[in-house]
Amino acid sequence: MVKARFMRFLALACLACLVPLSVSAQTKIRIATEGTNPPFSSIDASGEVAGFDVDIARALCAKMQADCEIAAQDWDGIVPALLAKKYDAIVASLNITEDRKNVVAFTKPYYRSPSVFVVRKGFDAKDVSPKALIGKPVGVQTATNHSAFLEDKYHRSIVRLYNTVADAYRDLSAGRVDYVLFDKLAVYDWLKSPEGQCCEIAPTELSDEAYFGSGMGIALRKGDVALLKRFDDAIDGIVKDGTYAKINAKYFPFPVF
Repeated sequence: MVKARFMRFLALACLACLVPLSVSAQTKIRIATEGTNPPFSSIDASGEVAGFDVDIARALCAKMQADCEIAAQDWDGIVPALLAKKYDAIVASLNITEDRKNVVAFTKPYYRSPSVFVVRKGFDAKDVSPKALIGKPVGVQTATNHSAFLEDKYHRSIVRLYNTVADAYRDLSAGRVDYVLFDKLAVYDWLKSPEGQCCEIAPTELSDEAYFGSGMGIALRKGDVALLKRFDDAIDGIVKDGTYAKINAKYFPFPVF
């Protein structure tokens, strides 16, 4: 069984569970994204949210003919804010896992990405098994399935938790940690940046579904059945009409769905 290492994340969420749930069929949809996870979400030079998740959210809203409001929300508070009805949906590369399904409802996946370790160039990372990483410092974003995985499976490593993956990357490039664990697609984007020139992806991909789920989905409140169906239908719609492929090509030279 997966240990609930991100209990702070879920405990905060459960504080909002007392809020009555309702079926959403509204035209105005408030969407939360993270804003610190390029290329999926970040804040651009004009102070607006941008990225793959944001483009997908806007395309889905257009397909639903809905007026959407998209805002950045700190990761730790993103599910509690949804349940407290500050937002109606989360489009923030949220892994679909059994633990999270106990708290929120998910659409079908809208992309998939294995998890990988990223290391400094020249670093021997052929073996990234728990045994090989005993006593090694490993960075990871806090309150994520990646941190749960490391704390369960790599408990003999030195697991260092960061508020954002960008903070973990900085310590990796500075040599304060030897590894960072994150989604491959997000790592791929960082490696193309000037800061990412220091590093490379370790060859082993991790796809433990108990921790990393069955893909990335849009999270909604469990009672919002009508809104969930609208999003599912819209996902099918943007795939069918080619919109998804155009967004995919804007960010990645390979299919992610």
